[in-house]
Amino acid sequence: MAVYSLRREQFVARPIAEVFEFFSDARNLEAITPRWLSFRILTPGPIGIHTGTLLDYRLSWHGLPIRWRTEIKDWNPPFGFTDVQLKGPYTLWRHTHTFTPREGGTLMEDVVRYELPLGPLGDVAHAISVRRELQQVFDYRVKVIGELFAPPSGGIRR
Repeated sequence: MAVYSLRREQFVARPIAEVFEFFSDARNLEAITPRWLSFRILTPGPIGIHTGTLLDYRLSWHGLPIRWRTEIKDWNPPFGFTDVQLKGPYTLWRHTHTFTPREGGTLMEDVVRYELPLGPLGDVAHAISVRRELQQVFDYRVKVIGELFAPPSGGIRR
């Protein structure tokens, strides 16, 4: 069984405290997840995030309902956090979010290490569709985050 990884990096022209605050609110996950996944947070709010916080979600993948539970393993405001799947579709899911202050904004990095169940069948599913679909989810996130954190327009008004 192979362990795969996915990495995305994105610069946003906003201060690290503002960016981290957005990602500290679990409810914002719905806004940055593609609609085709029908993603919903089941954990009742308000959700105070810290090491040990459990988050329950529901989503739909190709019409199949999936319940997912993650735990916040590392919480290091405003520089990052890691969530790990306790229950869900993967054998392994470890998602590390890193935020680094840069001149004029924040560099965000997502690194996901994951493994699929079913041994060789999981590897075939990864090659056929899972890798591509997971990349699409994170590409969507990059697009939406870019829009949400776009610098205010400073155009000339006439």
